[in-house]
Amino acid sequence: MGMERLRELTPIVKEALQNTARVANFFCLLHFTGAYMCTVAKLVGPSMLPTFNDGNLVLTERITTRSGKVGSGDVVLVRAPDDPRKVVAKRVKGVEGDVVSYLLDPNKTDELNTVVVPKGHIWIEGDNAHNSHDSRQFGPVPYALLHSRVFFVVWPPADFRSVGNKFRF
Repeated sequence: MGMERLRELTPIVKEALQNTARVANFFCLLHFTGAYMCTVAKLVGPSMLPTFNDGNLVLTERITTRSGKVGSGDVVLVRAPDDPRKVVAKRVKGVEGDVVSYLLDPNKTDELNTVVVPKGHIWIEGDNAHNSHDSRQFGPVPYALLHSRVFFVVWPPADFRSVGNKFRF
């Protein structure tokens, strides 16, 4: 009686193990894709107006940032240097070695300041200069804080479009 029951349960156990392996493989693929290739992000706040609206969902890719190919004009997600719990979207205005001129405080003065972006850093600014907390306040951002590059707006449907420069592998 025991052997018969074991023979009856064997196909059920085998199928359960196969399904468990499929689910595990799916989650591994999902993790790999999010950690090393691309992910979805929701943009919050006014600093990138008019390019992005508050609440836009964007696709970001990590290949360009991992290969060190981010360039001026790219929109990137960066861990905020002054608040590591936040990830912010900004436009790259300069990479290492570039000379960047910027308004000290666009709300109060037209006074320009110039800086050379140091090695291993990028200079980021929001498109809405009057309402953006960026490199003008906290200086050049270490490349290690660079998270990913925005390449597509996917939501809302009216804003569906590609963003920025082509892939540079």
